[in-house]
Amino acid sequence: MTLIHVFPGQGSHRPGIGKDLFPEFPHLVRQADSVLGRSITDLCLNASAAELTDTRNTQTAMYVVGALSYLDAVRTTGRVPDAVAGHSLGEYVALFAAGTFDFLTGLEIVVRRGELMAKAPEGGMAAVMGPDPERIREVLTRHAPGVDVANLNAPGQTVVSGPRDQIKELGTAFGDEARAVVPLKVGGPFHSRYMADAAEEFGAFLAQYRLGPPRIEVVSNVTARPYGSDDPAGLLTRQIASPVRWTESVEYLLGHPDAEFRELGPGEVLTGLVTQIRAARRALSPTA
Repeated sequence: MTLIHVFPGQGSHRPGIGKDLFPEFPHLVRQADSVLGRSITDLCLNASAAELTDTRNTQTAMYVVGALSYLDAVRTTGRVPDAVAGHSLGEYVALFAAGTFDFLTGLEIVVRRGELMAKAPEGGMAAVMGPDPERIREVLTRHAPGVDVANLNAPGQTVVSGPRDQIKELGTAFGDEARAVVPLKVGGPFHSRYMADAAEEFGAFLAQYRLGPPRIEVVSNVTARPYGSDDPAGLLTRQIASPVRWTESVEYLLGHPDAEFRELGPGEVLTGLVTQIRAARRALSPTA
């Protein structure tokens, strides 16, 4: 059996996350407080939904809770996963789990990532349910040329990103072709062309760190394949403005012997996506 831990990103946040974890890791909570200049416990447990949706707060909260969830899982089960992957921000938790950076360094990097992404132009994201990605791109080219494909989450579920005015018109643009077009509670047009400046600035920021190669397999959002032995900074920089290739990442991991996925962190969004991807794979190849 191949144990695979997966870590969610923005969209899985909600007030109250981490409640049971913070008392178990007081030294790491103190480290987080020192980096943030505020109480991570207060942010996660007492902030309003609107405050927690601010990408600067969402990213730090999800990283801390994800990292503590991983440490708690290893401590309670006694087993380190064979491979890890994270969705967008969740990839930082995966890299922490793989030893690319320590908890404090990862948090410093995530804080800066959130700050830069919060400076992006006004925009939003929406999940388009039904059409395949190529058809979505055709519709966007014709009716919403400022909108990009951002997350390839599962067969029949693709997230797009761009200016809010064009995002709002997507229901009309897709009409009956889409089962639904669902706006997401995020603070900007992430994983799109509009993040190019943030990515460039983030790459310059990462240059001050020496990031180690992962000690266990980490699948990259950008390539849908494992990180190599090179410095991970290049892939992390590209990730900000590139689509999250989650379907391909899970399909790659499903090729491991007897793959067993365990989602760590708030919610079960990724668990649902893995189930959809696995089902679609079996439909195409019943022996898979």
